[in-house]
Amino acid sequence: MIRPPVVFFYFLLIMSDGLAANSKPRRSVSFQDMNLKQFKESGFGSLSSLMIREDVGQLVAGARGKVLALSLDDITKKTSEAKWTVRSADKALCQMKGKDTKDCDNFIRTLHTMQDGKMLVCGTNAFTPACDYMTFTNGKLSLEGKKLVGRGKVPFDPYQRFASLMDGNTLYSATSSNFLGTELVFQRHEPNPLKTEMKRSWFNEPTMISISLAEASKNSMDGEDDNVFLFFTESAVEERHDNIQVSRIARVCKGDLGGKMTLQRKWTSFLKARLDCPFGDAGSPALVQDAFLLRNQNNWRNSIFYATFTSNSESSGACSLSAVCAYKLSEISRVFSGRFLTERDTGSWDTYTGEEPFPHPGSCINNELRAQGVMTSLDLSDKTLLFVKNHLLMEAAVTPIAGKPLLVRTGTRFTKIVVDQITSPDGQRHQVMLIGTDSGWLQKAVRFDGEDGRIIEELQLFQTPQPVSFLQFSSKTGQLYSGANTVAVQVNVRNCSCYTSCDDCLLARDPYCGWDNIRRQCASVVGAPLGSIIQSLTNGDVWMCPMSELEKKPAVVHLITETAQFLPCYPETNLPISWRFSDSILPPGPRHTVLSQGLIIRPSFSDSGIYTCETVEMVKGRVHRRIVVQYFVQAQDTNALIRTMKAAVITLAVFTCVLMLLICNAPVIRELKARKLNHIGFGNEINNNNNNNTNTNNANNCMITVGLFCQGDQTVDRHMEEGLVYCDQAEEQN
Repeated sequence: MIRPPVVFFYFLLIMSDGLAANSKPRRSVSFQDMNLKQFKESGFGSLSSLMIREDVGQLVAGARGKVLALSLDDITKKTSEAKWTVRSADKALCQMKGKDTKDCDNFIRTLHTMQDGKMLVCGTNAFTPACDYMTFTNGKLSLEGKKLVGRGKVPFDPYQRFASLMDGNTLYSATSSNFLGTELVFQRHEPNPLKTEMKRSWFNEPTMISISLAEASKNSMDGEDDNVFLFFTESAVEERHDNIQVSRIARVCKGDLGGKMTLQRKWTSFLKARLDCPFGDAGSPALVQDAFLLRNQNNWRNSIFYATFTSNSESSGACSLSAVCAYKLSEISRVFSGRFLTERDTGSWDTYTGEEPFPHPGSCINNELRAQGVMTSLDLSDKTLLFVKNHLLMEAAVTPIAGKPLLVRTGTRFTKIVVDQITSPDGQRHQVMLIGTDSGWLQKAVRFDGEDGRIIEELQLFQTPQPVSFLQFSSKTGQLYSGANTVAVQVNVRNCSCYTSCDDCLLARDPYCGWDNIRRQCASVVGAPLGSIIQSLTNGDVWMCPMSELEKKPAVVHLITETAQFLPCYPETNLPISWRFSDSILPPGPRHTVLSQGLIIRPSFSDSGIYTCETVEMVKGRVHRRIVVQYFVQAQDTNALIRTMKAAVITLAVFTCVLMLLICNAPVIRELKARKLNHIGFGNEINNNNNNNTNTNNANNCMITVGLFCQGDQTVDRHMEEGLVYCDQAEEQN
């Protein structure tokens, strides 16, 4: 019968298997197994901004009261530091306004590079936002000391979400413009400042997410204007029920100059639409968390936004859902060229069916409009501008590519995302999604045509669970840079050393990696000579691999019949496992329980044999099995085992005594050999030489030791030259 602690252990194993996520990464790498670089130092806290400067080889980090420069090749090396603290008077005033002391500091929340190489640095400055210019010269950071107004460029609150973008020397920002953080505006700053209207139909309690620039003017035959996109969430004004949060995408034209009379110094091209990412329950809205634009240099309309979503902004843990959806810019442009919603007197929202002014409200200026005399937004009629002011919500929603997410994950909350594009040896381009989570893990995911998205591996970036707040990738170094509250990390996401065999390398279908037949290792395809690397990203075809070496012999284990015991199996991956008994798949039954960590077996005598634990992986309908461990099980009953153990103990003890006898009686043995005696009564010989042999006491001690294993009427017989010691029955005494 199994003891209660053992039963509880097996119960926990079974329960943990039942709770396993259905979209598990193929491989998980914990922090202690990560080969990453991290920057931590005393006093370094509240990391609030991060920027890559490939031109000077630096990672610039903004924190509480200072800016640091770290080597892009090795962020453990700090190259410079510039302090920017708050005056005591400003801090005291901040506290008088009811703010916490720790928040009345200068949190550096904006870092942008300008055309001349200078950096724009903005901080919360004790709830009085301020900006300055910074240079990196001769390996040293230095502030110019020009205290610029930061209102509307960064939030007052060091923890409020906001978004900003630098285009040349022009800053775009989406943030609060008041102390309470209740007035949120999307604006372009000098030299041609514009901003949104303070109307509920424009923004309704928004949370700003990110801003991106799509360079439509590049390679354009139509003289199209560049587009600036804003991602945010807000309470939907068009819904009949209040406080329904939805995801939005808004667009403005880079060349917008505002209106002449109507919408002066306001956006004339601001349009917004719902952003759909269908997953989870219909009543649980998908809320955008981050967006990344993967640009197509040949045709901007083929550029793709990748965005992370969570199903519920309030929940966390095992019940939460996350997804990645992708959107083509051509689809986004189609939605912004469509019909509008309008608010009725009853408060309901319906499709606008009246006459629309010319040109299409919110349109960017192109050659067609210029030919008709509309050179800039200043040439738009008041009729058009009034329509835009009151009708900026599109009827259609922006839907993702293929109408569904690229990836859905249960029990995880996605935060940040960047996408790297890699060219495989066959010339095909593949996108690798690098996704941060709120627990400090990085998901490396891909999606091939005709398949659902899959997570190749997940990497634990931080020793303690904390959200991934920053995520940036350098194509120059091939490194990913991330950060949380008190730490910045650098990790090589193109590392292929974790794949230890050819079949594992190919089955992982990692676009970064392929098998090098010459060096006999999984290696990066980046920079590899043509023809030196084999890959099979579409099919995971392991037949391309060379013949593998013979497997190791199975481990021999002895199990007690009718007693539940555990055979461990710990694969390097998170793939499901199956067990074979001899050459057949082991079905679950009363004597066998298959877990992800091993097998619980309650054997009978018929269960002796070879047990093989294998990982099972399905690629394009083909099943691939890899042996993890093998056991040769020998089942025996409890009584037989006890007898075997007793015999083993006796044999070991007797053998030990023989060694002691050999050591104690070396002179006697030499004397016996000199007499050429084959068999002697060793005990009698010792007794006869009590007075003459200096080893008598030691010999008697050895005799007593052997006697402990001979009971009752048994006597000890020794055959020294054969190396045998055993007990015989004593003859009866008359």
